Amino acid sequence: MFVIAILLVIAAVVLYLVGRANDTRGLKLGALGAVLAGLFSLIVSMTYVVSAYEVGVPVAFGKVGDPMSSGMHVKSPFTSVTTFSTRPVDLNLSDKDVVEVRSSQGGVMYVEITVKWAVHPSKAVELYKLAGSEDAIQQRLVYPDSREIVRNVFARYTSEQGYASDREKINAELAGLITKRLAPRGIDVTAVNLRNVKPSDALQGQIDRKIQQQQATERALEAARTAKAESDRRRIEAEGIARANKILNDSLTDKVLTNQCIDAYKEAAAKNPVYAVPCGNGNTAPVIVDGSKR
Repeated sequence: MFVIAILLVIAAVVLYLVGRANDTRGLKLGALGAVLAGLFSLIVSMTYVVSAYEVGVPVAFGKVGDPMSSGMHVKSPFTSVTTFSTRPVDLNLSDKDVVEVRSSQGGVMYVEITVKWAVHPSKAVELYKLAGSEDAIQQRLVYPDSREIVRNVFARYTSEQGYASDREKINAELAGLITKRLAPRGIDVTAVNLRNVKPSDALQGQIDRKIQQQQATERALEAARTAKAESDRRRIEAEGIARANKILNDSLTDKVLTNQCIDAYKEAAAKNPVYAVPCGNGNTAPVIVDGSKR
């Protein structure tokens, strides 16, 4: 815009001189319009509007100025302004950018993670000097540091902890370390989301075999528990029968047995004539039960 303003002023001078020499009113009016347009272009080139949720870094003749907050600012026509968004930006490490990590056991896993980051307004000048633009900040600072931290953290955990049992703990540790690493550089990390952890094919095969071994062990333990329970049941049943037999044996004297024997043969003699009842211990005379007498 500044160059346009200079050209318009030059054009206004030329038109005015030509108009005065020829006494042409139209050229004089054209010169006036060119002057006004040149002034407008000069004013525009000396103002800059920083949008909401942005911060500007002015640079004039290679010298970096103080950061510019949201709003209208007056600047030199020779000053260029680079803006950075203060809204969170997503760095998605997935697909071709997925992070390949190794566990403490050497198992290979593929980690998908999202890092939400934003430029701290007061550190915009330092970030401009380090990177130069918002895309460069992500590629030179956030991207490599995040990948390095993800690899280092997963290397301290076993494969099972990494893809299953300790994912929440790992997510919290990643968030703390990435925030701590980037904060001194003026990058605010607002969130870290560990979206997915996928074992490699070789590791998945090891996991499947381990699961099969665990299932076989559990089946064997269940069979052992069932066998022990059945053994205990039979032992308890046998002990109960033994106790019952002992009680019965203690209560059945010879006299009681003889009486029960006689009663039994009395019932039989009711249907048949006479029975010689072999009751007793064999030393006494047999008892004759006559069922014909009623």
